[in-house]
Amino acid sequence: MDMKKIINIAVPTSAIVAVVFSVAAFTNTNAAPSPEQPMISSVHAAPAGQPVDLTYAAEKALPSVVYITNTQNSKVQTVEYSDPFEDFFSDPFGGFFGRGRGNNGKRQRQVQTPKKVGAGSGVIISADGYIVTNNHVVDGADELMVKLNDNHEYSARIIGADATTDLALIKIDAKQLPAIAIANSDDAKVGEWVLAVGNPLGLNNTVTAGIVSAKARSMGQGVQSMIQTDAAINQGNSGGALVNTRGELIGINAMIYSQTGSNIGYGFAIPTTIMNKVVDDLKQYGHVQRAMIGIAGSDVDRYVDAEKEKGNEVDLGTMEGIYVAEITEGGAAEDAGLKVGDVITHIEGQKIKSFGELQNIIAQKRPGDKITINYLRNKSKKSVTLTLKNEQGNTKVVKNADLDVLGGQFRVITDQQKEQMNIGYGLEVIKVSGGKLKDAGVPKGFIIQRINDASIKTIDDLQKVVKDASTSKEPVLYIQGIYPTGKKGYFAVPLSD
Repeated sequence: MDMKKIINIAVPTSAIVAVVFSVAAFTNTNAAPSPEQPMISSVHAAPAGQPVDLTYAAEKALPSVVYITNTQNSKVQTVEYSDPFEDFFSDPFGGFFGRGRGNNGKRQRQVQTPKKVGAGSGVIISADGYIVTNNHVVDGADELMVKLNDNHEYSARIIGADATTDLALIKIDAKQLPAIAIANSDDAKVGEWVLAVGNPLGLNNTVTAGIVSAKARSMGQGVQSMIQTDAAINQGNSGGALVNTRGELIGINAMIYSQTGSNIGYGFAIPTTIMNKVVDDLKQYGHVQRAMIGIAGSDVDRYVDAEKEKGNEVDLGTMEGIYVAEITEGGAAEDAGLKVGDVITHIEGQKIKSFGELQNIIAQKRPGDKITINYLRNKSKKSVTLTLKNEQGNTKVVKNADLDVLGGQFRVITDQQKEQMNIGYGLEVIKVSGGKLKDAGVPKGFIIQRINDASIKTIDDLQKVVKDASTSKEPVLYIQGIYPTGKKGYFAVPLSD
């Protein structure tokens, strides 16, 4: 249930000794805002110094928050097990004449997995049945059931899901539902009162209160522009609503930061600015159109502190902004002329202090969008307009739902890679975030050249071979390629369970 990065930038992890927990609850058993809800608010929730009444917000939000049950049926799976004495006692020659040779005592057997039932929350965003929740709430579901605040139950289907932002869009066949009003999360203020609405620990229709503790919080994984709150969030709150005192949605509750798995005052929600864009993409394309700026680096203050620890004195002309440590070859930043050592200070006229703030802007963009960047180079102010690219290094619409099963991201190798490795083509695995590639042990950096005897030169080639294999009698990808060291590699990647 780890969340994945939105753009290819590196962020130093926090030094806090704690563990991030998604807040869906699972147990084992034996066997975009609606057109009619356009409310966007930029007004403070309550005048300074005035008492805050949270009953109105609770009354407005509770009917829009649902209880989601994820059922994963019992399955028969083939697993490997090892018995170092099996060959010795079954064959007095210890496999010398071929029995068990090469298997190192490994055997296969079929096991019955237990039925699993998970619980989470969701938020109705349109009267015709669209509901937003977390990806980890619905992931792997054989059956999804939604219970409304009035106890009516519906079967739900998944419209689309995105593991990177940990958001999913599901739908039930119902009308005239109480859709929540959606506010602009950018207008939320630190210190503003908020309510977390959901179904924690099996306690339906629960409301907890707190404040916005921080914004654009980087968690080092997945969405790095989270709203932090001290409103109590526990297991089962996943996918629930974080609302302001007017009962308007400002975020989707996603995780807690805790050493125990229970609330200790650190909860995080995905902002509505990101949610709206993801929902629109899932509806329109079935896949999130992720924009990439093409840099790696760190917040300026962290970079300066790290250099001081090495005994180096650094003067970048500012202590706020993003220090550019790497430029992705063929990426948007390289095309625009940015260089290592530059410091990004503004994007679209907005001052940037941290990667979280940068990501909040980029996460709302699509490949092909143009953004204006102000930066410092050797303390001199400069400005440039760049065109954002997708994960594959171009500006085309990405429709690779068939590739989602692989759990990876890919790009065509560069001319420099071709020259260095003396090869003519291939796709580089630039990220492995789970799925079949991870199961098969395919590493980041591996260059795929052939699959099932087909040459793989483009993303379209990969898409076609995966689609063909998925519908064949033998749904397996036999991958041939090269490690970054130049060593050849071979993998068998089953596409079915």
